[in-house]
Amino acid sequence: MKKLPLILSICALVVAIVACVFSLTGGEKKAAKADEAAETEGIPAGSIVYFDFDRVLEEYDMANDLRNNLQTKMQNVEQELKKKQNRIERDQKTFQDKMNKGILTTSTANEQYQRLQQQAAAFQEEAAKKQQEMAEEQQVMLNQIADAIKSYLDEFNAEKQYAMIISTQGAVLPAPVAVADPELDITDAILEGLNAAYVKTKAKENK
Repeated sequence: MKKLPLILSICALVVAIVACVFSLTGGEKKAAKADEAAETEGIPAGSIVYFDFDRVLEEYDMANDLRNNLQTKMQNVEQELKKKQNRIERDQKTFQDKMNKGILTTSTANEQYQRLQQQAAAFQEEAAKKQQEMAEEQQVMLNQIADAIKSYLDEFNAEKQYAMIISTQGAVLPAPVAVADPELDITDAILEGLNAAYVKTKAKENK
């Protein structure tokens, strides 16, 4: 009977899942400039303004809370799968040792071989399912963040009456806003409003 190969490591799975969350931040959290006021009073209605979407994702408290919750779930999935992987690999090694020593009958060896094959297949299926679940939870998280930002922007602009609010991303050459008057950057105001609204929402939920 041919040797039973050890199942593949779940490291690639874990890295892929965790990368999904870290990709949302684009790097380390940037510190907001303390001397920048969040006022937008000097920008007249009808102006085209913009905000740094990367900064909003990094400094929006709701986004950070959701991201931390998802990371905790990912760590739990990693630990659970790793324990199961180690157990299956130990069983496979024990089986292989017995085969090498010739202390199993052909019928017993066949039974154990089939059982280990089934365990390995079930593990791979479970790992793929967990990966899909984490991907779905990531998408739900993104949708929650996007919906909260859009809802706030609608409310914000109902008062400000800007002709257009553009979101821009990128550190080296931001897009779509590559160059603009810094006075039209309303990122601080957006963050201030989003975080204030989130504080109120959490307060209501905790009552």
